[in-house]
Amino acid sequence: MKRYTVYKNIRRQALILGLPIYLFALMMVSVICSLLIIIFSFHFGVIVGLLLFNALLYGALGRWVRRPFSIAAGSVFPHTISNKPLSPLSHVQD
Repeated sequence: MKRYTVYKNIRRQALILGLPIYLFALMMVSVICSLLIIIFSFHFGVIVGLLLFNALLYGALGRWVRRPFSIAAGSVFPHTISNKPLSPLSHVQD
């Protein structure tokens, strides 16, 4: 009889339409807001613009999932850690 292991980290790698759950939720909020705007506007340009916006958002989120970028502002920790007080005065006696 074949034995199967239980995969307990399903939420960590769960993808819906190629997006993690939190990005899929962001996409759905955008789609729902766009539908509300489309319902109350009757301009063809607004409809096309919102469809284009949602397509570009989905493409950008999909690209971000494949190659996430990190914002590195610099080093968080100093190169050396010391208890020596930093002072511009020289304590060496001449």
